[in-house]
Amino acid sequence: MRTLITGSTGLVGSALVNQLTVMHPELFAPPSTELNLLDRSATFKYIREKKPNLIINAAGTVGGIIANMNYPSKMLSMNIQMQTNLIDAAHEYNVEKFVFIGSSCMYPRNSNQPISEECLMTGELEPTNSAYAIAKIAGLELVKSYRAEFNHQWITVILNNVYGPNDKFDRDLGHVIPSLICKFTEALKSKSKSVTLLGDGSQIREFIYAEDAARAIAFCLNNYNEKLPINISSGEEVKIFDLARLISSKLKFEGEIMWDKSFFGGMPKKVLNSDKLISLGWSPKITLEEGIQKSIDWYFSHKL
Repeated sequence: MRTLITGSTGLVGSALVNQLTVMHPELFAPPSTELNLLDRSATFKYIREKKPNLIINAAGTVGGIIANMNYPSKMLSMNIQMQTNLIDAAHEYNVEKFVFIGSSCMYPRNSNQPISEECLMTGELEPTNSAYAIAKIAGLELVKSYRAEFNHQWITVILNNVYGPNDKFDRDLGHVIPSLICKFTEALKSKSKSVTLLGDGSQIREFIYAEDAARAIAFCLNNYNEKLPINISSGEEVKIFDLARLISSKLKFEGEIMWDKSFFGGMPKKVLNSDKLISLGWSPKITLEEGIQKSIDWYFSHKL
């Protein structure tokens, strides 16, 4: 099996490389400097020359709520261009299997919780990340369309709040967990007596460690082949308030945690229903507490 993993230096992509290297000895994991998915002709040329049998698309322009709110045009345009170029090239050169990685933000803001796959496109999106969500929905629809029209064995998986090594550790533009790790670490360095976080901490979220996400995607390669997407999540939900307390405790920050309640924190609750995946025999291995400690250890050894 000749396997291509795009976005190989990122959060999910690097975890997939670690997961699949042994099982897929002919594995291509080019950085963006080698494979620029925004360049359509270069993308087609790369697929034509490498002739992969399997492509897992983990590439994308991503960020936390601030990045999504401040750069919606970038989130929409760049993601649509990259995924469309890659999917079209995969069809042009008869790639047997393709895995498109979607995001939980594709689901409507007012979905029933936990959110099942059938909820897609049944309501209005969360405004703070609608541009990114629409790009992901477009990718899902393109994969479904090629599958229906040409009988491709292509699937979409939907991940919920992945975190871990190679995440974007940025206090302002990163996802929740790396952003909190950065903020509390900076407070410790500056000996601040308090940290102010955005929102009121009441939002409920669910997080999955990148290693577990990669295992689930690898599992789906051999156990799932349907047109509907399949959810991948940990099943372990937590309030952002309690998440902040957990991370501050791990970092031994003893100051006060304050909340800027003027900031809108997104969907009140967003957890996924993974019954379909669990019924096939998969289950997560790494708890939130374990994953956060692993993330902190990686951050301290690689970024500080």
